[in-house]
Amino acid sequence: MSDSLKTLIVVAFLLVILWNLGSALYYLMVDRGESKRTVNALTRRIGLSVALILLVVLGIWTGVIQPHGVGR
Repeated sequence: MSDSLKTLIVVAFLLVILWNLGSALYYLMVDRGESKRTVNALTRRIGLSVALILLVVLGIWTGVIQPHGVGR
């Protein structure tokens, strides 16, 4: 797997997470607590964040992603 594809996948996850966060803010302002759209958007955001963390951990564990530290 190329480095650019791995970076693209992580950036795509982050963009979708930000999109869900923005939609939750929009629903919070528009609905004024009358529907569960805000809760659903925040739930999707949390699920995507957990999936991204698990994907990165799995990538490091399988050797697909090579972690590097600052100053090594």
